[in-house]
Amino acid sequence: MSTDSSGQLPLENEQHIVASRQTVRTLCQTLKFSLVDQTKMVTAASELSRNTLIHGGGGRMHWSVLERAGRPGLQLVFEDEGPGIADMRLAMSDGYTTGSGMGLGLPGSKRLVNDFEIESAPGRGTRVSITKWK
Repeated sequence: MSTDSSGQLPLENEQHIVASRQTVRTLCQTLKFSLVDQTKMVTAASELSRNTLIHGGGGRMHWSVLERAGRPGLQLVFEDEGPGIADMRLAMSDGYTTGSGMGLGLPGSKRLVNDFEIESAPGRGTRVSITKWK
């Protein structure tokens, strides 16, 4: 895996989910994130990659290495052209599930990172951006 400051991976099958986790772990190690922060980012990336594949019908993960006030950060963006999220309030509520993932869902992923943004509309797909700062 290249340690470029930005890139993209497809999320079209189970192997791509594994590749996304490996990519995020390598990027976190390169940025010298603590083991706890590495685990948080890999966990969030795994959950959001799976959501992109299962609920969005596939898509992609973009990554960017950032710097703010001398602090390195890693931003991941998950995009799909799936059916979108009809009820954002429900989707962001704890305990809500539509599948058999790790059960973290969107609110769990949000708690694992520093910055979390989600854009979705029925029929227009979903875009989730997460950032972890060192």
